[in-house]
Amino acid sequence: MEIWALIMLAATVVLLLLGYPVAFTLGAVALLFGGVLLGLDFFALLPLRIWGIMTNFTLLAVPLFIFMGVILEKSGLAEELLETMSRLFGQLRGGMGVSIVLVGALLAATTGVVGATVVTMAVIALPVMLRHGYKPELATGTIAASGTLGQIVPPSIVLILLGDIVGVPVGQLFAAAVIPGGLLIVLFIIYILLVARWRPDSAPAVTPKAGDGALLPQVIKSLIPPLLLIFAVLGSIFFGVASPTESAAVGALGAMLLAATHRRLNLNNLRGAMRSTTRMTSMVFLILVGATAFGLVFRGLGGDDLVLDLMTSLPGGQWGFLLVSMLIIFVLGFFLDFIEISFIVVPILAPIAVHLGVDPLWFAVLIALNLQTSFLTPPFGFSLFYLKAAAPPEIRMQQIYRGVLPFVAIQLAALTLVVLFPQIALWLPELMDQLAR
Repeated sequence: MEIWALIMLAATVVLLLLGYPVAFTLGAVALLFGGVLLGLDFFALLPLRIWGIMTNFTLLAVPLFIFMGVILEKSGLAEELLETMSRLFGQLRGGMGVSIVLVGALLAATTGVVGATVVTMAVIALPVMLRHGYKPELATGTIAASGTLGQIVPPSIVLILLGDIVGVPVGQLFAAAVIPGGLLIVLFIIYILLVARWRPDSAPAVTPKAGDGALLPQVIKSLIPPLLLIFAVLGSIFFGVASPTESAAVGALGAMLLAATHRRLNLNNLRGAMRSTTRMTSMVFLILVGATAFGLVFRGLGGDDLVLDLMTSLPGGQWGFLLVSMLIIFVLGFFLDFIEISFIVVPILAPIAVHLGVDPLWFAVLIALNLQTSFLTPPFGFSLFYLKAAAPPEIRMQQIYRGVLPFVAIQLAALTLVVLFPQIALWLPELMDQLAR
């Protein structure tokens, strides 16, 4: 029976690579293997599991954060931030690249919508960077990598889903991801500045335009609203004022107020935001239902015991397991989306991590960092496709691939640092626990 579990897993991966929809593939494979090998009566518990998903209070944060991100995307926040940061850092060699990273970080902490962030920055900033002499590889790599920060910088939909799957409080997971996310931002900036120093022609300074006006009022006007929103959302969680779901509601309200101040809160934008939120939320929850059926059958066939035996027999104990599990997730990221990996692979690996004594909070942060690279790794890195679609026609896919490779290496370096020094992820949650007492 355990062999059938592995065949079921392999069949699912093959079908996903062939392009079949994730939710229906998971559900259909589960029904086929479960119905033939275990009997239809085996699915009697499935409705109760699905009901548990639908009534999960933590997962209610998913549509609220998606709505917050979509509203902010339509508010003109990204355009203002990009213009302000470019003026602030433009005169520094490599300064436009630094400004892109900082804007990506701010958008990650507010919108968290990778596709919208990458497309917005590609449309607004990429032509300007190319016009001022930036090498296409550095410009495209910076934009693609900065756009993916929404996967690790809280509040992140990935972190909410991982918190529920791994079984750790989402508030603690948000806190654990803050320093690794900050580390990644700092490493991106250091790389850009080093490239600008070694190859000045790759990232020249930008001369400010005459008649731009005073910089300080523009900085205050552009930075204060998103910083207040970030503090309202994350501060309410970290200081114990609100749960992640309640803070998501605060974020959604704050996003609407921001859009109103930019005079972008009209009926068309509101209707579009609701449509996008409904579509994305339905996709996530439909995949979650399919993954629940898949997980039920996989365990019924003894697949979890087989994987546990395989992983616990690896040399090196915890470290051997961590190396192999991170390698599996990294390789699958070349071919599968982060949602597919989260719902198929993580539920199999998380109980093994707990069995081996691996801190589940630390393990969830490692997975989130690893999943972030899946947006950048060819051939199916979604950020690469978003960027290519929005880039000027002279930008070739080969230039984008070459541009993101150093940033993939940086993300793997950050992942390695968090593996070797767990306190990078665990220090802030431990401090919050001490303060709470």
